[in-house]
Amino acid sequence: MEGDPALRLRVFDLNCWAIRYLSKRRQERIRLIGDMLCQEDFDLVLLQEVWSEWDYSDLKVKLGGCYPFSHYFRSGVIGSGLCVFSRFPILDTLLYQYSLNGYPYMLQHGDWFCSKSVGSMGARQVLAWELASLLPCSHQLHAEYCRQKDAYLPHRLVQAWELAQFIRHTSKAADVVLLGGDLNMHPEDVGIRLLRGWTGLRDAFAEATHFEGCEDGCTFVPNNCFTDKSELLPFPLGIRIDYILYKAISNFMVKCEELKTTTGAAPGMDVPFSDHEAVMATLHIQRQRQAAGATLTTAEPVLADVVTEARTEVSVGLRAAQRQRYSSGRMALLALLLLLLQAVAALGALAGLDTGQPFPKLSFCLLAFLAIGILLLATGLHLFHTMEVKMLHSTEEQMQMVLWMLQERP
Repeated sequence: MEGDPALRLRVFDLNCWAIRYLSKRRQERIRLIGDMLCQEDFDLVLLQEVWSEWDYSDLKVKLGGCYPFSHYFRSGVIGSGLCVFSRFPILDTLLYQYSLNGYPYMLQHGDWFCSKSVGSMGARQVLAWELASLLPCSHQLHAEYCRQKDAYLPHRLVQAWELAQFIRHTSKAADVVLLGGDLNMHPEDVGIRLLRGWTGLRDAFAEATHFEGCEDGCTFVPNNCFTDKSELLPFPLGIRIDYILYKAISNFMVKCEELKTTTGAAPGMDVPFSDHEAVMATLHIQRQRQAAGATLTTAEPVLADVVTEARTEVSVGLRAAQRQRYSSGRMALLALLLLLLQAVAALGALAGLDTGQPFPKLSFCLLAFLAIGILLLATGLHLFHTMEVKMLHSTEEQMQMVLWMLQERP
């Protein structure tokens, strides 16, 4: 309200696409990102896909004078790729790894090896004579590799559900929650509607008083030189999959004054910062005399429909995982039976019971090694899909409980 203390918060979010030995012109782009952040006066910088800690260290050294506080979230085989830079003191940090992260045998995608996560930090900023507790979160969900036949949709919905639960349970002591990152979902997808409906988060693009940047706020656009144009044939303008979401808790109010995206190459250069466009939001945070209302901004009947739709997709993924578990278990059993038959034949040969031409030893050994390999592989797949079934089933049950709660309310 007029006369009350206020804070103007500038937030920068970017999927850096900085994979060592794989990303094009990575070192040059990391240097450009560092130069740009030094020139700007952002308060919070949320970065994803900074897979190399060397790149993070280079950025930390370069940005140390402008952003004295930073943190790199480590997880998975190759790291989470999440890091934050802040002008505010970082009081604590927390990393949550999603229970489902794709499939380890899909090597060409690699999401499983980085263990997609959400990282949050607690920060406190002086707001005139008051203190505002901030909970900024940086995250990335599983990529969508084929929209027409999205095998990872159930996993992404589980991640969106866990992200929503994470925010609901960790934001109780905060005054303002900020969520920035690559959701890998279109604004109308069920996952983003589930996340926003269950947490009450508001979309900076939809709420911004002033917008400047790519049309429709798209962050993955076909005119980016690093973009695979074939992926965006159904979307000539591009797609919006990078977001800055926010909400106020207790008696604070947050408004998005301005939202910007980068639009191609860095100023004076022939290369963009990343294969994604950066998102920059200016938020106005102000204390109000009365506490904020309910956290669920979506009408409950509509939210019930969204949860039902998400639960249906999770159920489809659960049935697919059960079929894969059955197939891998059957393969493991057949390999075990083959090994037992070979063991019986070997014992018979040792006991002198074989009356005909003995089975060639080389072929016998090769067949045994093949059976052992199949047994180990099939057993590993069976265990993995067993865990997948459990997590999908658990999420489905949680969604069912939420539906009962929403339907029983008067």
